[in-house]
Amino acid sequence: MQARRAARELAFILFSQFDKKIANYSKDNLDDIILKSVRILSDSANDDLKTSLGSLLDMKNRIDDFEAEHEINLNRPIEAANVSVPMMMSAEFKSRIDEMISVAEKALLALEIAEFTTLESQSEVKDYAIEIAQVYHQHSEEIDGVIKKNSTGWDIDRLVKMDRDILRIAICELLFIKKTPMKVVVDEALELAKKYSTDDSASFINGVLAKVIVDNGIK
Repeated sequence: MQARRAARELAFILFSQFDKKIANYSKDNLDDIILKSVRILSDSANDDLKTSLGSLLDMKNRIDDFEAEHEINLNRPIEAANVSVPMMMSAEFKSRIDEMISVAEKALLALEIAEFTTLESQSEVKDYAIEIAQVYHQHSEEIDGVIKKNSTGWDIDRLVKMDRDILRIAICELLFIKKTPMKVVVDEALELAKKYSTDDSASFINGVLAKVIVDNGIK
């Protein structure tokens, strides 16, 4: 995982813990919240892995039952061990496997972010996440104004908080930090939306950021 990708996700977790007045937070506050954010990610990964393990055990039990109840094994002597039987992969099993893959990927990502943040050699992750938060701290009214201007028909205070925070992070990078190519910033914002927000969030966020990019001549 790239350090800045990890930093964006960490910044998103960080933003989720802010109240409406980010100006109330100092650098020390941000350091403390970063630690809490890492704990949140680690706890979430732990829960996700437990969920995935539970699903795997359930699937194994169902396969065992299917095997035991197959006519091949029902016709074998009671003391004989079951033999493998032909089994087609059903749509239900495919769906469950896809869910477990998604959960496992999410858990691994969370653990990677936690590792990146705590390793001394990877302090870039923590530093960049805090830089995003500090930039928003300094320009919160302007950034929220940009979101409001480009969210026609939406009250910024009534936007899904996750969407609002993703937009804040992306606009911090596009308008003020300017260390990352525009396309990367947008793509990463859309990935966060797909992972954490509603089904319609990615298209909404993409539309807002497209307007911001055009209005500011960003290339």
